[in-house]
Amino acid sequence: MRVHFTADTHFGDPRALRFDHRPFPDLDAHDEGLIAAWNAAVAPGDIVWHLGDFALGPPPERIAEILARLHGEKHLITGNNDGPATLAASGWASVRAYAEIAVEGRALVLCHYAFRTWNGIGRGALNLHGHSHGKLTPMPKQYDVGVDPMGFAPVGLPAILASRRRKARPAN
Repeated sequence: MRVHFTADTHFGDPRALRFDHRPFPDLDAHDEGLIAAWNAAVAPGDIVWHLGDFALGPPPERIAEILARLHGEKHLITGNNDGPATLAASGWASVRAYAEIAVEGRALVLCHYAFRTWNGIGRGALNLHGHSHGKLTPMPKQYDVGVDPMGFAPVGLPAILASRRRKARPAN
């Protein structure tokens, strides 16, 4: 069993195609592409923490259908675009605004929003968040796990940590 993180999938939300310049020709292709990428990365027995903005726009039955198609035990950290249909959808193992968990011995503070400071920051705790779609300059120990900066699929902690190291390397 592995633990993955993602955010800002915006299933059913046409704004994601315009504002985030996602490489899909239309909303159906967007949703199907994200579902395929999710299921390629996540095994049925894995855990996924979705850090908000799961879906906006589709009717409740479509949200439930998308959620049922996604592999893994799914936990939702609520985002500003998660409406009542998303929050009430069956298929979430938990729904809350904030969580503190440990993965691979590392303390993690999970919220849809990036923090300036957080519990355990001085002891190495990381802040994982979404909301900014990769447009916010991160503070040390802070990572945007949304689909825009992380490649359209949920990612594990090693890939999250490696993402900062890749950006810090000078180009050859």
